[in-house]
Amino acid sequence: MVSSELDTIGGDWLSSSERQRARVIDAQTQLVYVCNYLSARPHSRAVFFPFTACVKTPSIPVAGIKQLISYRLHVLANLSARWAESRYQGRFGLKLLEWRAMALLGGYAPQSLTELARGAGLEKSYASRTVAGLIRRGLVTSAPDDRDARGKRFALTRAGRTLYARVFSDAVARSDAWLAVLSEGETSALMDMLQRLTDQARALESADKAAR
Repeated sequence: MVSSELDTIGGDWLSSSERQRARVIDAQTQLVYVCNYLSARPHSRAVFFPFTACVKTPSIPVAGIKQLISYRLHVLANLSARWAESRYQGRFGLKLLEWRAMALLGGYAPQSLTELARGAGLEKSYASRTVAGLIRRGLVTSAPDDRDARGKRFALTRAGRTLYARVFSDAVARSDAWLAVLSEGETSALMDMLQRLTDQARALESADKAAR
């Protein structure tokens, strides 16, 4: 996601200040993407790269795996996922993947299954099962895709939009609590670094696929 896209998060349900803080929440999505690429992705093929493959500066001596940026990101992403899963399941009855799908539809609907899978960092089969469960619960609806006669586009129902607004507000509070240890300048620098790491991970992934 880029900054201009993040301005649309929350639609009519969030104030401008909440949309601004949504930029910080998107850092968690970027963290998961970078982690999934730099370490072993559980649901797709992956290549393990140490951080030294991503930069042109001289390599820093690494004593063990715990000094690799890929390992550190993996630990942080796992902590974030466990915290989010427990919180959203307990408070709203949503699994983490269900919330990710709803969050994408809340900010960028309608979306095709391919777009949802790409945005959530999932294989299409996982995204399909997640969306099917949300449809059964009356939180998501589907309609024919004018761009693809065989495809469908998905959006939140009224009940889905109501739940989305509640969970998103909680996600903002969770993000604020997570970043409370950083100053405003540090938070801004972190966002910039995560964006650059995300871009670099995508470039490395594309280069690796082209080399196969």
